[in-house]
Amino acid sequence: MNITIYDVAREANVSMATVSRVVNGNPNVKPATRKKVNEVIDRLGYRPNAVARGLASKKTTTVGVIIPDISNIFFAELARGIEDIATMYKYNIILSNSDQNKEKELHLLNTMLGKQVDGIVFMGGHITDEHITEFERSPVPIVLAGSVEPSGKIPSVNIDYRKATYDATEMFISKGHKEIAFVVGPLHDPINHDQKLSGYKEALEKAGVSYNEDLVYEGDYTYDSGIEAWEKLRDLPNKPTAIVVGNDEMALGVVHGAQDDGVNIPNELEVITSDNTRLALMVRPQLTSVVQPLYDIGAVSMRLLTKFMNKEEVAETTVILPHRIEERRSTK
Repeated sequence: MNITIYDVAREANVSMATVSRVVNGNPNVKPATRKKVNEVIDRLGYRPNAVARGLASKKTTTVGVIIPDISNIFFAELARGIEDIATMYKYNIILSNSDQNKEKELHLLNTMLGKQVDGIVFMGGHITDEHITEFERSPVPIVLAGSVEPSGKIPSVNIDYRKATYDATEMFISKGHKEIAFVVGPLHDPINHDQKLSGYKEALEKAGVSYNEDLVYEGDYTYDSGIEAWEKLRDLPNKPTAIVVGNDEMALGVVHGAQDDGVNIPNELEVITSDNTRLALMVRPQLTSVVQPLYDIGAVSMRLLTKFMNKEEVAETTVILPHRIEERRSTK
């Protein structure tokens, strides 16, 4: 049978209020009483009812995290940052995969709210007007992690993706490259179209290098689309001598596709990737990469959410973390 707070109070010969204070860590309990109540809790195997406590306090100390794909190392590293900070602030996490499907994202959002979560961290690609409407209607705070919402209405944590791609492209330009390809994720995602592609174009324009749309390949973040990108780029009349890639999985596909064709990296083809996950270190040669502080993006987004949930003052709701380029052996 279920052991209740009443059973503990009766067995310890104290009031239910005293048991509640012990369970909730209230310091206003005599040490001897606390010890006696904890001994009874251990002996009876009492577990506080989180749902009942949530109804009483109007808080469940639970946070919903909606993530495109936990098997993707990029999102896994973000999620780890979220989880560590949630644990630090004594929040539990409900994690759901959305597969970057809009209907599923909106369904999960409402499911999380139905579970009475205290807040939500949302990761997704294309934030639509429908998303924003649902976010603004939410009775609990929502923070975007590694996701851009152009109007700035929803709190978010990111890097400056435009500047990061500009920096990577400019690095190749400074080395004398003219045929610089760009392998990017789906262009309906504002991060890819409005920021990364814009950064790539801006670097070319500033250097007086003509933009060639044949050198831009739209992939889907997967290893296979990286291989397909290389197979398209290698057949161009002026095939690229350098490639900026939008994520690490696609970068591995590009590198392996080129190597299978006997191309030497970096002597014949230089590659810069964009995530700096562990994948960038597992391939040979190791990949030069834009360093996104993935763990920090997750951690800062969760800390921002705790501030909103606890009604603390928040000075800046749109947080941009710094990036840098880590040079390794895929560039000369």
